[in-house]
Amino acid sequence: MIGGVEMGGARGKATNWRRVLIDVCTQNDYLQTGAILQVTNQKDLIPHLHRIFAWARSQHVALVSIIESHRPTEPLNGTDLHCVDGTNGQQKPEYTLFEPRLLVEADNCLSLPPDLTKHYRQLLFRKRARDILGNPKTDRFLTHLQAEEFLLFGVGLERTIRGLALGLLARHKKVTVISDACGVWNPADAELVLRQLAAKGIRLVTTEALTAPPPAKPASAPRRIIYHGRVLRRYHPDRAGAQTPSRRRVSKS
Repeated sequence: MIGGVEMGGARGKATNWRRVLIDVCTQNDYLQTGAILQVTNQKDLIPHLHRIFAWARSQHVALVSIIESHRPTEPLNGTDLHCVDGTNGQQKPEYTLFEPRLLVEADNCLSLPPDLTKHYRQLLFRKRARDILGNPKTDRFLTHLQAEEFLLFGVGLERTIRGLALGLLARHKKVTVISDACGVWNPADAELVLRQLAAKGIRLVTTEALTAPPPAKPASAPRRIIYHGRVLRRYHPDRAGAQTPSRRRVSKS
């Protein structure tokens, strides 16, 4: 157990790494009631998070999780000390954890284990600086990952998610922000950030739009065969009352 995260081996159905969910700092010190830095939209946010993680689980979508990590001896930097290593506040809720998963430590080097996307469904990267991409391993992995779309959500929109979205955009990635699944502290500032991201060409979607099932295909019409200008009737199993296929006949002219 490392930071409340177990490391597991690969198993089960293949993970889809073409669309990648980036789960930013969904941790107890932000999400629990009465937490040190509880987001102001916590009540509305939690159901959306549950729905996104359930959707990712059912669709086998890959997950990259960012773990806010501070040491107990760090000086205060404008906020109360939070997400301290080894504390309950640093932990992630159980519903945000998938198997198999791997925690990648922040140690200021670029080396990564080989074939991460083949062996793991969830990769967790430590964040020890304000900028997520300040971790060289996180930067390297996301920069080289050839995904069709990066879907961002979590905590908090005003700074961390905004910075990551713009950083990925600068790396020529297709970025989408799940607007109602982002924790905020100042709703007015958060609304301004969303407008800025949209102006940059970043797509905004809602949880409902993302997780909605695909529309049902329209029923196909009975097939017809044209033979020398004449229509041949053909058995269609969906036709009410059909028991056995009728014979094909050509009417004489």
